[in-house]
Formats: sequence, structure tokens, C-alpha cells
Amino acid sequence: MKNFATAASLFALTTGAAFAGGLDRSGQPVGIIFEQGNYGELSFSSTTPTVSGADLATTGTTGNVADSFIQATGGVKFDVDEQLSIALIFDTPFGSDINYPVNATSVLLGGTSAVATATSTSLVARYKFNENFSAHGGLRLQSASGDIALNGLAYGPLAGYNVSLGQDQALGYLVGFAYEKPEIALRIALTYNSAITHKFNTFETLNGAPINPAGFSTTEVETPQSINLDVQSGIAKDTLLFGSVRWAEWSAFRIDPAVFTGLAGGGLVDLEDTVTYTIGVGRKFSDQFSGSVSLTYEAESDDDLVSPLAPTNGLFAVSLGGRYTMDNTVLSGGIRYSWLGDAFAETGTPDTARGEFTDNTALSVGFKIGFNF
Repeated sequence: MKNFATAASLFALTTGAAFAGGLDRSGQPVGIIFEQGNYGELSFSSTTPTVSGADLATTGTTGNVADSFIQATGGVKFDVDEQLSIALIFDTPFGSDINYPVNATSVLLGGTSAVATATSTSLVARYKFNENFSAHGGLRLQSASGDIALNGLAYGPLAGYNVSLGQDQALGYLVGFAYEKPEIALRIALTYNSAITHKFNTFETLNGAPINPAGFSTTEVETPQSINLDVQSGIAKDTLLFGSVRWAEWSAFRIDPAVFTGLAGGGLVDLEDTVTYTIGVGRKFSDQFSGSVSLTYEAESDDDLVSPLAPTNGLFAVSLGGRYTMDNTVLSGGIRYSWLGDAFAETGTPDTARGEFTDNTALSVGFKIGFNF
């Protein structure tokens, strides 16, 4: 049961957070640090969202505003001795691929887009005090960049605005602890991920012409602090119950370029904090094959007026996972279907609804290869 338990909560989440609140992509997992022995893994996932709405000026469709995206993550973990382990984790924690098509029925927001990616490399150490208690922590180097374009009648004289946030690297940290009871495959792990502050070299234009007399400026953006609680326990022979709770402080995430903020009286993005819950069951069917099913829920915020750059509100998802073991190699795969919460995309002060987004979904598939050495 112990080896099965170590990986069961991972293969069910092969597709990661995929399409969650704020700009969450992966959920910032550190589960590799709990693998048995020396271990490495590489995973790939693809998410295809269908996010469309009604333009409230024409009542016509906006078209699909969310582009598909692919992620690659990986990591390697070494046991230094019986108590100390070290892992190097490569991750894509945050991202955005929003692009409103330009068409005759999408006059309010057509041409608006947001493309951003954050990748991270984390060096994590774990120290086992005894069979039951351990602590883990480390440093995270994060690299991020982005481009945002505002177009459509909803933005008035600011239609045609574009901002480019140049590549920046910044340092953060993570710290946590775990309690384990191996005889029943119990593990409770709590991890805090710090906020990371980027200082982007910023270039702003309006209809292609620079609008900052100084040319470039600096925009400070803080990716959110978060807390992950991961729990798993055997509940019967070859059967594991697992779950997680993730809180992320997206309300602290702001993008306020100097010229735009002065002209508009506010920043580009306004998001709400998110809490994401997952619960699932894993089952070992043979020495080689295991499977799992899990449910994910993220509550809708009280305010259904949201940023056009993140036009959904909450989600419910079902995931299926499978795992096949061959000697020292483990192959895992997963599929996740998400129902995305309804929302109104808004602009202006006071907030004015510009598009109504309902009945949207996302499909994610993932594959992972792991190996002990």
C-alpha cells in the first residue's frame, strides 16, 4: 500500500490545475519530495477551453476567447541519507491565453487579448525527524513575461492600448511540514508558497504609438502567495482516499502600468481570492495497474462581474487517472473535464457588464513518465 499511496494522489492530478481561478495552471505541487528513493519524472499536458459569451451590445457571440495551451513539467529527487532528501522541480504555475476574436458580433471586446506565462524552478529539501514527522522548504526562481491588448468599443478612447511586460526573474520560497503514518498510508502535508514580486520593463503604446514620454517604465507585479493542504489515507485494502485544498491570494495580483493607470484611474486586472477543493479515490487493481477518480470544486465569488482577461467564475471538474508500473518505470495518464462558472466581463468605473459568459467548459489531458534509479 505504501508505494501505491505515494503516487496515487499524483497520477489523478496529472493534468494539474489546468484551468482554475485567477491565472492558476499547475497548483504548485511538491509531491515529488515524498517519492520513495531516487526518482525522476517528466509530464506533458494539454488543455482545450471553450469559453464564449454574448456581446451585450449586439447580443451576438464573442466567439471562443480562450486559446488552447500545452505545459511541460518535471523534476528529480535524491535521497542524501535516510533523513534528508533534495528535489529540483520545474513548473509552469501561472499563465493566460485569452484572445477575443474580431468579428461583426463582438464589437465591445473584439481584439482584446492577454498572453502571459510564468515558469519556475524550485530547489526543495525535506528532513525527516522520525517515521511520522518531516519538514520541507526551499527556494523558487520564477521567470515571467506578458502582453496585454485592449480593443473594442468598451474601452472608449483607450481602445488600441497595448502593454508589453518584458521577461523578469524573481526569487520566492516555500515552506511546509508533513505528518505520516505509513501503516495506513496516511499523509497530511501543508505547504506555504510565498508571493513573488516581479519588476517588469514596461512599454506602452496606443494604436501603435508610444505613450510614455520616458519610453520605458517599471511595473511591479506580485504573483500570489498560496497555501496547499494535501491529505491521503488508506481506507481499505488497496484503496486510497485523497484530497487537497488550495488557497491563492489573487486579490493582491495587480498590473498597473504607469501611463494606463493615470489615464484610466485604475489598473488592468482585478481578481478575487480563490479556494480550490479536490477529493478522490484511488484503487490498485493489480501489481501493475492502478486507477483513480476525483472531483474538483472552486466556489464562485459573490461578484459575477469579472475581468475580461479572466471571464469565468468558479468551476467543477471530474478527473480520471491511470497508472501502469513496469520494473522501475511508471507511466501515468489523466483526463479532466471542467465546467466553468458563468460570469459577466466588465470594464469601466463603475463596473459595466460588456459580455455574458455561460455554459463554458475545458478539456485537459496529461501524460507522465516516472522512473526510480
